[in-house]
Amino acid sequence: MSDQPAPEIELLRAAYAAFNARDIDAALALMTPDVAWPKAFKGGFVRGPEEVRAYWTEQWSEINPHVEPVFFYSEEGGRILVDVHQVVRDKAYAVIADEHVGHRFTFEQGLIQVMEVDRLPSSTPKV
Repeated sequence: MSDQPAPEIELLRAAYAAFNARDIDAALALMTPDVAWPKAFKGGFVRGPEEVRAYWTEQWSEINPHVEPVFFYSEEGGRILVDVHQVVRDKAYAVIADEHVGHRFTFEQGLIQVMEVDRLPSSTPKV
């Protein structure tokens, strides 16, 4: 294992930082034009940067999520599963969720193409 993080991990760290800063443009710049993103808050998927923008704008008007990557797991096909500590607050700032969730990312030409929410494995090698 290298001491240097993979470019995809640096990309994901930047994406999480942009999301937490509510910098939609910076986050979208890290995604492909046909990105598929889960509507974890509502169900289903959105596709493309403008649908992601609309979903996040709606989401942030109703809840205040904060997501911090904890571990990165390498998977087949160049995918990465991220163990994320997620704290979701309502508009009154009360905690409505504090949990670890799995975010699986697929990449295309160095950008995020697909993000899926998934269960975390009990034992997977970390990147």
